[in-house]
Amino acid sequence: MRQHLLVVLSSVFTLGGCVSTGIEAPQPQAPAAEARFESFTYVGDDEAFRGVEVGPDEYLNPVLLGFHPDPSVTRVGEDYYLVNSSFATFPGIPIWHSRDLVTWAQIGHVLDRPSQLPLEGTGISRGIFAPTIRHHEGTFYVLTTWTEGYGNGIVTATNPVWLPFGGVDPDLFVDDDGRAYVANSDLPAVEPTYLGHRAVWIQEIDLETLTMIGERRLIVDGGTDLAEEPAWVEGPHIFKRDGWYYLLASEGGTEINHSVVIFRSRDVMGPYEPWEGGTILTQRDLDPARPLQVTSTGHADFVQTPAGDWWAVFLGARPYRGDEYNTGRETFVLPVDWPEGGWPMILPPGEVVPYVAKRPDLPAGPAPDIPMSGNFSLSDDFDGDELARYWTFVRTPRVPWHRL
Repeated sequence: MRQHLLVVLSSVFTLGGCVSTGIEAPQPQAPAAEARFESFTYVGDDEAFRGVEVGPDEYLNPVLLGFHPDPSVTRVGEDYYLVNSSFATFPGIPIWHSRDLVTWAQIGHVLDRPSQLPLEGTGISRGIFAPTIRHHEGTFYVLTTWTEGYGNGIVTATNPVWLPFGGVDPDLFVDDDGRAYVANSDLPAVEPTYLGHRAVWIQEIDLETLTMIGERRLIVDGGTDLAEEPAWVEGPHIFKRDGWYYLLASEGGTEINHSVVIFRSRDVMGPYEPWEGGTILTQRDLDPARPLQVTSTGHADFVQTPAGDWWAVFLGARPYRGDEYNTGRETFVLPVDWPEGGWPMILPPGEVVPYVAKRPDLPAGPAPDIPMSGNFSLSDDFDGDELARYWTFVRTPRVPWHRL
């Protein structure tokens, strides 16, 4: 895959250096002029999309190209809202809107003030982990993990509220009776017995006060089969269907062994049983030499359309060699089937994630101002009052880095 970046840059710098002639070396001087970007142009030329024709009833995966990992989605009426992890970039947690689940437009960020997102000294792969977005009675809730000593928190429309438990990847589930629960991945109740030994815990939460209620309970230890030492159970999401509480989670780590697994229970507090069939989405069992491969699929979330259809959003990577990729972990969308037996299936074992798939049975959304899938071009002349939403900083800026 090839990407083209054209930047017009006008700048002059005077540099000092050491010499060996006995003449005193010149001292470093301040820049003689600012670095001025008159325009920015991106031209996508990815061979995966070159010459690909997409019919009127089809869409192109990934639906969010580039650095858009750990998607979580919720529906409000006929509108869909999605968030992604942002790790050590600022602003944090991009928010997307869609009417058809495949055409997305960015409408903002959850964490857009430096006070909400202190990232100084944070590693590039640390920072914000696996947010969950949910809506209940007119309020949006986003739960996420601030690493580097801050912990888990929940955001509505004001400042974050810290939650008193450890681990990562908090989820929010609101039951039919209005009672709400937070599930997340953390260390098991005992000393871990192997590398990657983690567990899923659940606890009730009061949505009016955003305080935890009762005791925290372990509902999954290790993963689908503790005897097989499943690694890094994470990204839990609870949903309800036909009287069953389903727990969606990932196993195998976020590299090529990533997978999506499913558990269910008649009681939201458990116990939860795993599906005996294993994974409901993975690409780790495919030929590693296949062309234009999608790997590392996991961290899924489900959403149901008004017509009752179920769809999954999940992350995947598109390596150019081995497990190496420079486009980040991207957001994909696929339908969820419900075969007999009441267990969901995203993609049967041995099937590849398709680049072109049939659209959801929803009215097509308007074309976004900024395309997010396929090969497209984008230019920015920096003539607005603010930087466009697609510009982000590595870590939180402490001083102004730009002016328009």
